[in-house]
Amino acid sequence: MSLSDLMNKAAYPIESNDFRAECKKTLAENGALVLPNFLNEKTIQAIIEEGKAKKSLAWFTQSTHNVYLTNVDPDYDAEHARNKQVSSSKGCITDDQIDPTSPLRQLYDAPLFRAFLASVLDEEALYNYADSLSSINLHYASKGQELGWHFDNSSFAITLLIQKPESGGVFEYIENMRDADAGEMNYNGVSEVLAGQKKVKKLAIEPGALVLFRGRNAIHRVTPTQGETTRMLAVLAYNSQPGIALSEAASKTFYGRVN
Repeated sequence: MSLSDLMNKAAYPIESNDFRAECKKTLAENGALVLPNFLNEKTIQAIIEEGKAKKSLAWFTQSTHNVYLTNVDPDYDAEHARNKQVSSSKGCITDDQIDPTSPLRQLYDAPLFRAFLASVLDEEALYNYADSLSSINLHYASKGQELGWHFDNSSFAITLLIQKPESGGVFEYIENMRDADAGEMNYNGVSEVLAGQKKVKKLAIEPGALVLFRGRNAIHRVTPTQGETTRMLAVLAYNSQPGIALSEAASKTFYGRVN
């Protein structure tokens, strides 16, 4: 299966250096890049069918976690940004449950697609997660389910909206809310976000859209799904360094198991 079979190559010449530079500029200026109708309709429908067929394999959970996806730190009180709990409720199938022939797998592994992403994200290379769960995920959010505020462990995140709910399910974020590499957690800023005191950005995306954002330093969430149509979102997770695995705390929170 070639990239031309999966995506709208005519609209998005991802091999072009000029196009890559344009995308890189947009990401730098806006904190996010949205490419509508990146996947063609046939690919979207194939992923929807795979998602429906494998929904019974998904681990559904309602849990609480802090925004850093780490264990509670006894040096801080329960209401401190370091420890304050938020709720997440969704279902998820993991990388080890995605078929080798899945369009998601074909796209994730395609060298040209990966080179495009690396160029836009200003990375020398992109690497799979070291664990068997995290590289490709398909998320299900039914009525009332949401993803609470959090930072990703990866340096960036790439998502594809597969199925949109009737209402809700809005992706909200604030870029550059911490500097993880420098160890700057920005507790004051995070406290303001959790208290609803900071203005957030919202992305209006439709099925088939490719979205890039820097999830490691951008705090983000997905608002509760409304209506009977399940929101389906594919997450294609890469790292800028090899050998990085999801933390045990994050793995238990999102997958109910560890590698």
